[in-house]
Amino acid sequence: MPKVEVSDAKVALVEVGMMLYPDCQMGMVLGITDLFHIAGRFAVDHGRAPIRISHWPLQEGGGFARCYDSHPDEPEGNSPTVLIAPGSLHKLLEADEVAPYARWLLDRHAHGATLASNCGGAFALAATGLLAGRPATTHWFFAEEFRTRFPDVRLESDRMVIDDGDIVTAGGLMAWTDLGLRIVERLLGPTIMMETARFLLIDPGGREQRNYASFAPRLTHGDEAVLKAQHFLQAKEGRVGGVSELAAEAGLEERTFQRRFKAATGMTPVEYSQHLRVGKSRELLEFTKRTVDQIAWSVGYEDAAAFRKLFHRITGLSPNEYRQRFSTESIQRVA
Repeated sequence: MPKVEVSDAKVALVEVGMMLYPDCQMGMVLGITDLFHIAGRFAVDHGRAPIRISHWPLQEGGGFARCYDSHPDEPEGNSPTVLIAPGSLHKLLEADEVAPYARWLLDRHAHGATLASNCGGAFALAATGLLAGRPATTHWFFAEEFRTRFPDVRLESDRMVIDDGDIVTAGGLMAWTDLGLRIVERLLGPTIMMETARFLLIDPGGREQRNYASFAPRLTHGDEAVLKAQHFLQAKEGRVGGVSELAAEAGLEERTFQRRFKAATGMTPVEYSQHLRVGKSRELLEFTKRTVDQIAWSVGYEDAAAFRKLFHRITGLSPNEYRQRFSTESIQRVA
């Protein structure tokens, strides 16, 4: 680490604030605080001002105030240039409790702050109404609930970070590392961002949530006939004779089945089957040494080239790239 040497001249610091709420992910709050501290040290080494980092909980009497300040001697009147809503390990902010947080975010945005979120923190941002018609991401696990609560947001849950200018959203629980580097790049430039990433051993880009997300089908839709077909597909690992076989299993006429299946699951039967087969192939890539062609055949694809294209479309990686990143053998080598 470079030695910090702060000039005697008073420099106005850019402030990044974290909005705290009950059960928010403190690992993210503390981790990204450390990331900004480290970036600030590199900034000083380059003759730049560091980042002021602050934490802001809701007060009992209303309003928000700093409970942590990396530069407490700075004027109290300063407010965050970037304000981040973290996610939670336990529960999302419910509609009946999010109002004061949404109001504060909206007020800070109106005063020029850039808003950001990580994981489930996107629910607080969306509650402001600022995401209507705009792209955003959240943890893939929360995607269905997010779409239900905020259908006017263009959710792109495959993406790790979406920088939409005045609003930046990041996906999974650990996507705060990607979010932190993006904010450092915006505030301090690409050189300091890369130095920070190298020091923390963080890949500064190129990841997508779909590289990691497992298939989580909708099973609580209430359509018993479709659910029966889903259970049949799961038991067969997606390898069935066709839609007619599924319709017969569900006890429905084929066209009626296809319509109800899409309405209940959000996918066509073919798409659903493809996700199940790719899920099985991911498992085989992680835990076996079979060739990609052998795996393609074992999950029901005679055309290995078509399987590779489908795998890449769903996961964002080729089968070989996926194996290099996630196989147990690769993990053991890294460890």
